[in-house]
Amino acid sequence: MKFVTFRKAGGDPEAGVIVRDEVVGLKGAGFPSMLDVLGGGSEARSRIESWVQSSTAAYPLNSVTLLAPIPRPPKLICVGLNYRDHALESKMEIPKVPTIFSKFPSAVIAPGESIVLPKNSTQPDYEAEFAFVIGRGGRHIPAERWQEHVFGYTIINDVSARDFQMATTQWLMGKTFDTFAPMGPHIVSADEIRDPHALDISLTINGEVLQHSNTRELIFKIPELVAFLSSVFTLDPGDVVSTGTPAGVGVARKPPRFLRAGDDVVVRVEGIGELRSPVVAES
Repeated sequence: MKFVTFRKAGGDPEAGVIVRDEVVGLKGAGFPSMLDVLGGGSEARSRIESWVQSSTAAYPLNSVTLLAPIPRPPKLICVGLNYRDHALESKMEIPKVPTIFSKFPSAVIAPGESIVLPKNSTQPDYEAEFAFVIGRGGRHIPAERWQEHVFGYTIINDVSARDFQMATTQWLMGKTFDTFAPMGPHIVSADEIRDPHALDISLTINGEVLQHSNTRELIFKIPELVAFLSSVFTLDPGDVVSTGTPAGVGVARKPPRFLRAGDDVVVRVEGIGELRSPVVAES
């Protein structure tokens, strides 16, 4: 199933499921928001499946606006240097433990919403990323039980202001400008993806392919990440973990290729879809 957060014309955001060319709203089933869906566990999934089959609360997909599937995730956790080729192009050692940073929820924007290039950065960059979404929360989760806790998968563009990121040893300020976390267009439920570690991932700007790899190249895969993260803090329903970007980022190119106003950026992940973001300058 493809889960979305959407808004009808003049309405409030609500959770839904895409069925062919329609969106079935879930508010009538008792799940007004995506966090309600994610926190509901297996019982919620059964109720939603029954509701979708019988509901009349369906709207043409082209009549609604898709928002980020989780507009304000409890935690947006990012993994740095998690593709071997990206670590090498960054002239960094291959990490022996996951490199973790975060973005604030205020960075999240919807599919189709504009990435705004900040006035105070001259090095805004792109990063195509595959992300997983926590359903069942927990602490000290064994790696072999990761599937019990992953609800599904989505796409993130980890937009990064390299001048701010590299100004200190702490990356957060360069990563969390407003609009620097396009997310979506939906969450594909875990049962729809046979192997999350065998998915093509790519990024194009204005039709030119700048990143292309496969999630099999991840250094730390989902089981390891779930176990590592939950050994430190509780994972909550709705937490999003963005697993890192492959080689081809703008800062590593010769000459560097940073984002420019007017760019059309598309991240594609096999089995999930595409996340498109126009780029504009801050006014």
